[in-house]
Amino acid sequence: MDSEKNALSVGGYLFFTEKDAQLARTEEQRIAYLEERIDYSSPESIRYIYEKTIQERLFKTPIGINYLHKLRDFLLAQPEADPGSIMEIPLYITFDGGLRERTNPARERVAPSRKKDRDREKERFTISVFLNVMLVIAILAMFGICFASDQPNIVNYERAITDKYASWEQELTEREQAIRDRERELKLSE
Repeated sequence: MDSEKNALSVGGYLFFTEKDAQLARTEEQRIAYLEERIDYSSPESIRYIYEKTIQERLFKTPIGINYLHKLRDFLLAQPEADPGSIMEIPLYITFDGGLRERTNPARERVAPSRKKDRDREKERFTISVFLNVMLVIAILAMFGICFASDQPNIVNYERAITDKYASWEQELTEREQAIRDRERELKLSE
């Protein structure tokens, strides 16, 4: 039990899970890295590091939060510091045991109205029905044009070709009859 307790203990805090303890150890390493390179004689660089670590959410455990608090106290101690211009340290946890999924929990509480969704769906359905009716009317108009047309098309090609050949046959028959009649007249006149 003590070895397990030691595995979960980091920086004077006892963490609930090994994952949280490992995250705290990683934050300790980040803090050590920053402390080796940080120049406390330049408040502008401290402020940049402070704001950048908050924006990047580098510190989430109490270890990192304490370090951010140390940097904030340093910035507030500067004579030219404006307390209103120094970012506050955001806590990304709730204290009832749950973690926040987003930085702005108000968005989750303000859900879009279901009525607007239904109105949009109804509007889309109406537009869809209207477009479908227009397409059916257009298709019926095309078939009407095809049936009424004298030009051969896919609908009336057989009738058009049959009529054409029938008229040719009738013309040929009439011409043959005319030629026979002339031949008879010529034979009679001889």
